[in-house]
Amino acid sequence: MRVLISGVCGFVGSELALGLRSAGYEVCGFDNFSRPGSERNRPRIEAAGIEFWRGDVRQEEDLARVKGIDWVIDAAANPSVLAGVDGKTGSKELLEHNLWGTVNLLEVCKREQAGMILLSTSRVYSIDALCALPVVSKDGAFVLPESLAAVGPRGVAEGFSTAAPVSLYGASKLASEQIALEYGSAFGFPVWVNRCGVMAGAGQFGKPDQGIFSYWIHSWAQRAPLKYIGFGGTGHQVRDCLHPDDLLALLVKQMDAGARAGRRIFNVSGGAASARSLRQLSDWCGREFGPHEVAVDLSPRPFDLPWVVLDAACAGQEWDWRPEKTVDEICREIAGHAREHPEWLEVSRG
Repeated sequence: MRVLISGVCGFVGSELALGLRSAGYEVCGFDNFSRPGSERNRPRIEAAGIEFWRGDVRQEEDLARVKGIDWVIDAAANPSVLAGVDGKTGSKELLEHNLWGTVNLLEVCKREQAGMILLSTSRVYSIDALCALPVVSKDGAFVLPESLAAVGPRGVAEGFSTAAPVSLYGASKLASEQIALEYGSAFGFPVWVNRCGVMAGAGQFGKPDQGIFSYWIHSWAQRAPLKYIGFGGTGHQVRDCLHPDDLLALLVKQMDAGARAGRRIFNVSGGAASARSLRQLSDWCGREFGPHEVAVDLSPRPFDLPWVVLDAACAGQEWDWRPEKTVDEICREIAGHAREHPEWLEVSRG
């Protein structure tokens, strides 16, 4: 089986590519190196026998060479929730990358009759609906003490509201989901959509607005400035996390299944078992690296949310899938990388 991965030198793309290659798949992929640090993964990719070329998902001519593939994994995106509104990335540029790039890949699937796996995000869920959840503080973290429609202590289910606003980033991924499903239906190829929680692991190029587990642990290890933003400066805001190895296990099942009927959209995350607040992550870092001061900034950050945990029960029921790596294992892996690569924060900044 031959698999094309867009954004193949990014953290997730490279880990998926290497895992698939190790499992015997033929893998090819491209990257435009827009993410600082991603060029470091090129030697690993090529050494594993993965066909690589420098290309941009927004440029149709960069995809013209793709032939004889069975699946496309769309791992290329601007993944920041602040993209398009932070003055660093234009709103049109964001949509060209995240939405039109997916359309270009779908045209490849149409031409090759290849399946599509779209890596989407928890950020497709409604900001207003998430902010309205009646969370309470417990043991240094926000928790949801009761079950409501499409959400409970185990997390947000796929039926939760996706009403605007979801951020321009979230909207670009939500639109990509719908377009991908329509392409698959119209042109007869399988499409799977995976709404991922926070991806985390060694080698991730973490930043405050994306890849928070990696960013926090690396910053703590280097005694770089950290601060709790908004929510009373408590650091109680919560996210779950997932390792790429566990995502890979699901993608293999989906590719092997091909065009099987049933649900097409799945939450894919570590769920409540992997959920941690910044305060709890600080406690872990303190035990691992020793004390470090965290500043407080009471100003709210755009699009920030108190509690985002995904319920991946549907993926478990449909695919007999569940994450194997615990949050402590993931954090230890990142901590080991931080010790080996004290320069990583600068690599991530570019």
